[in-house]
Amino acid sequence: MTKYKAGEYLFPGGRNPDRPLSTRQYAPLVSKWVSGIGLEPSKFATHSLRRTKATLIYRRTGNLRAVQLLLGHSKIESTVGVEVDDALEIAEKVDV
Repeated sequence: MTKYKAGEYLFPGGRNPDRPLSTRQYAPLVSKWVSGIGLEPSKFATHSLRRTKATLIYRRTGNLRAVQLLLGHSKIESTVGVEVDDALEIAEKVDV
């Protein structure tokens, strides 16, 4: 049984537990975790990790609408970058 209640933040803000952890608060944590497993922290920003997960979901499912919802984008145009990344990767693999 968990001690958390519905609606509570899993990672509450430091000064205000009624707010989520801010980007400024969790960026140093991500950097510490990444370096802790032997990777270069400068190559793993919080936003790039978020995009990587979205890209992997899109590649496995092909469902751009699902990725849009998971990322919290109100417009599909904000999510289309995932398709562009996919297209560029495909283009790089094609021999001319």
